[in-house]
Amino acid sequence: MNYFSSDFKLGILGGGQLGKMLLFDTRKFDIQTYVLDPSDEAPSKIACNKFFQGDLMDYETVYNFGKQVDVLTFEIELVNLEALTQLENEGLKVYPSPKTLKGIQNKGVQKQFYAENNIPTAPFERFENLDNLKSKINDLKLPFVWKCTEFGYDGNGVKVIRQVSDLDSLPNVECIAETMIPFKNELAVIVCRNPSGEIKTYPVVEMEFHPEANQVEYVICPARIDEKVAEKARAIALNVSEKFNHVGLLAVEMFQTNDDEILVNEVAPRPHNSGHYSIEASYTSQFENHLRAILDLPLGNTDSKVAGIMVNLVGAEGFSGDVVYENIETILGWNGVTPHIYGKKQTRPFRKMGHVTIVNEDMAEARRIAEEVKNTIRVISN
Repeated sequence: MNYFSSDFKLGILGGGQLGKMLLFDTRKFDIQTYVLDPSDEAPSKIACNKFFQGDLMDYETVYNFGKQVDVLTFEIELVNLEALTQLENEGLKVYPSPKTLKGIQNKGVQKQFYAENNIPTAPFERFENLDNLKSKINDLKLPFVWKCTEFGYDGNGVKVIRQVSDLDSLPNVECIAETMIPFKNELAVIVCRNPSGEIKTYPVVEMEFHPEANQVEYVICPARIDEKVAEKARAIALNVSEKFNHVGLLAVEMFQTNDDEILVNEVAPRPHNSGHYSIEASYTSQFENHLRAILDLPLGNTDSKVAGIMVNLVGAEGFSGDVVYENIETILGWNGVTPHIYGKKQTRPFRKMGHVTIVNEDMAEARRIAEEVKNTIRVISN
């Protein structure tokens, strides 16, 4: 199939920042794109050939959208699985496949998948709802990590339960209780795979989290870990990819325990926050490689050209409304610093509004500049 400067149409479910960054590469290759998103102000609207507003969880909306394109992908997991399955049954190429997505969309199902496939992960229990968990609280060891099985994102839907009263503010939904693991580092590996079976991994990255918001503040590549630990993490990520039989990108988030074991936390079958550094720091960005993978093209070089650190730009506490990026001009004057603004008009506390990549030959210097960037730019409102 001729993808370039032709009648070929790529459909993308979801029009957020991941879609917008993916569209940079579709425009580079002159590939026609159709995007479906619930918001008329979706960041991707500015960059696609045709934009459709609609509910990603509605069967008819997703099905009718898919009938207009030649290959369908997504940048968010919360899409209607039945519509994707029907489209695939009718011959549409859907990547990653509905079968892969079905094993990932629900975190309880995902954790069960790890247990059944001997993939190392933290011990857990599944509960039908919060009331069910509360009735068995005496069987659980405090503290533990509570996670809702669906609709969680960017730290939402996850809470450390240190005392029984911490459960009081949580929704009465299906959930899991996960053993708290003492760990040295939170790591991630992005695996890229095309339908022909070509597979590559990006270097292991290290993630530093905000203590309150439970979302990533910094992504550091390469991770500052022993090479043997890095090799183990990449091997486990490849195994996870093989078991899910995915096509496209699979971001595998992991814990490095105090005794250097690797436990899989969760996965995302799409471009991921832990791979944003690759736009500036890698030979081939995660977004270009996702595109290459789903179109069954040769995969690009996943090596890094230089050390890279990503700083997430999130809405400052105490500010909601029309967004203002304070001191962005200052950081633009620094060497190796590139901001990415996602195009969301409204800010609120801890909402992801953009990111900044810092590249430098010296990792320690890159980390120092990243801290300075974090302390200089602020996402506030008028």
